[in-house]
Amino acid sequence: MTAAVDWVRERLPEQPSMGLILGSGLGELADLAEDATRINTADIPGYPAGTVQGHSGRLVAGTLHGKAVLFVQGRLHLYEGHSMHNVTFPVRLLAGLGVSDVVVTNAAGGINPDFPPGTLMWIRDHINWAFENPLESVEGAERSRPSASPYDDVWMAAARRTAHRLGVQTQSGTYLWTRGPNYETPAEIRAYRNMGADAVGMSTVPEVLVAHRLGMSVLGLSTITNPAAGMNAAPLNHEEVLETGRRVRKDLERLILGLIADRV
Repeated sequence: MTAAVDWVRERLPEQPSMGLILGSGLGELADLAEDATRINTADIPGYPAGTVQGHSGRLVAGTLHGKAVLFVQGRLHLYEGHSMHNVTFPVRLLAGLGVSDVVVTNAAGGINPDFPPGTLMWIRDHINWAFENPLESVEGAERSRPSASPYDDVWMAAARRTAHRLGVQTQSGTYLWTRGPNYETPAEIRAYRNMGADAVGMSTVPEVLVAHRLGMSVLGLSTITNPAAGMNAAPLNHEEVLETGRRVRKDLERLILGLIADRV
């Protein structure tokens, strides 16, 4: 990790204070960055290669509202065959670069019937249904963590006020992480709903746990891109995920810009 941090730091115009990890179909949010420096993750020493459509494999550094930010377009997933060490590489890189705040976004299936496709959901808490402990990937980290939620409640409350000020409708709920790569069955979705999950996806939780363990403030935001299995008669497909991400891009852009502007 030291080699990767040193290599990236040499190419950044200034140290970023906020990192944003972008989910499926949301990579174009990095176009918001002003005076952008783009780095292909394939050039970074030790950076694992991603394989999923919608994850372009780049870091984009720039400024927004005068603040230095770093977008991660190279998310990695457990189902690609990566170890937890690899999956959490990007967030550990952010920590090594001195990032103190991280916004983790994802595309998720909607379980709560009140959250139709296009809903923006703040992640209030999560359920780790992949039964993996990413803290094993952090040198010197304990293999358990306190039961308190890793999501920053104070920042989330401020973010909801920002959304209200901008006229962007948001919800909050619980995100359930599954290993993937297959979509869930209707029976599984019924079980997850009974457990209290509002949305389901195949990412985010490892990055959040490691970011929290490394002392970063974490804000999670899901874009509900499709009804989960059994919630709709239509079959699930990845293109639907990408299309919904494109459709809500304008609201997301306004929200991300507002979050950065309001973050003290």
